[in-house]
Amino acid sequence: MTTAKVPGRWAATMAAVLLAGCASTGGIEPQARLRRPESLGLPAATATAVPAPVAPQWWAGFGDTQLDRLVAQALADNPNLKVAQARLARAQSVLEGAHAATQPQVDASLDLKRQLFTENGLFPPPLAGSVRNTGTLQLGASWELDFFGKYSQALEAALGASRAAQADVGAAHTLLAAQVARGYFQLERLNDQLDVARRTLAQREEFLRLVRDRVRAGLDTTLEERQGEAAIPDARQQIEALEEQVQLTRNALAALVGQPQLQLEPRLLADARPVPLPATIPADLLARRADITAARWRVEAASHDVESAKASFYPNVNLSAFVGLSSVGLGRLVDMGSQQWGVGPAVHLPIFDAGRLRANLGGRTADLDLAVESYNGAVLDAVRDVADQLASAQSIERQQAQQREGQVAAEGAYDIALQRYRAGLGTYLNVLSAETAVLAQRRLAVDLAARALDTQVQLMRALGGGFQPDPESLRLASQK
Repeated sequence: MTTAKVPGRWAATMAAVLLAGCASTGGIEPQARLRRPESLGLPAATATAVPAPVAPQWWAGFGDTQLDRLVAQALADNPNLKVAQARLARAQSVLEGAHAATQPQVDASLDLKRQLFTENGLFPPPLAGSVRNTGTLQLGASWELDFFGKYSQALEAALGASRAAQADVGAAHTLLAAQVARGYFQLERLNDQLDVARRTLAQREEFLRLVRDRVRAGLDTTLEERQGEAAIPDARQQIEALEEQVQLTRNALAALVGQPQLQLEPRLLADARPVPLPATIPADLLARRADITAARWRVEAASHDVESAKASFYPNVNLSAFVGLSSVGLGRLVDMGSQQWGVGPAVHLPIFDAGRLRANLGGRTADLDLAVESYNGAVLDAVRDVADQLASAQSIERQQAQQREGQVAAEGAYDIALQRYRAGLGTYLNVLSAETAVLAQRRLAVDLAARALDTQVQLMRALGGGFQPDPESLRLASQK
């Protein structure tokens, strides 16, 4: 009886030692929590696909075929967009590798060699001490059974990373289209400002002729003539400065499009057709922005990475098998007596690893906290971004109404000042003052028109730029 119980006691003792020595996941938990839409004053996202507030090709709404062509060229040739696409291809390759790890592996081998067998080994004479040819032809297979989800969780993490990379491509697409449209409207603003500057030069040249006529008639002195002459170089300098900015902006736009020798027809701001804008932030904003979708998928990937790291604390069970032929002497390699095979499981349990598994889990948990806080930051930035663009659009509309009234008044005051000067009832300084007010209003009108278009572009970008999330992304966005 006593001897029969000894093996059982040894087995129990060894099991206790093994369990006591196993690495523990205790005390390693994520600290960050996802911000929900309700905490930002937004309705909760749903998994139901609804029409996006922005069309996929939103820039076509401005009614400018030249802008459409530029955006299409940029989306086809821009290196930054191709970088995002290359990252997506890499993430998809990682996903394929993670999927392969969950499947059985089969390999074949052929090993031919000429070998000196030791005289002091396992093989008896006449094999010992002889030089013989050996050959092995073998087919092997192995499959690690994923009892605890180590590889399935790694596969889900790779899937999340792949979808995040796909959303990154969408974000790069949106940003690039917005940059091209903003650069294009900036070029139109400079063209309008250049038109104002040229009209100003023509107006000042005409006014200088009037001053000289009055000087010759004895109605003015050379002081007024010199003041009129001084205004001409100033106007020409402004034209030259604007032409420099036009060229620099054209170069920047050419770089975005990927065509150094970019040919463009001059366009004015009045040629653009304003696009309709929403009055409020849409409820599904968080699901419609590619950057937020990418951040949410990174949280999902990091969560599965944590679960995969936890599964590493449990035993690995691997099934392996082989079948083949092996012989001393190649002439007998294919004989029936050269057959060999083997099959069996292998179990690996981590007992003591000096903290490697806990360190790995701690790192993956920190990555999850980082992904969560990055997502929270992206959500806050997105809500602020849309709110800012809506506020600016509404304010610019009110400013334009006030500016139009101011320009009408300034133009009227300039006409009166010019008429009084011609009649000899006013001074040249009065005309200059009135002209300064008119120029300021004309420039302000151009700047406000450009800002209105730029804000529309920025709002299209902030609302997602027409990004179309897949149903799985919508489902993920709706999860608590």
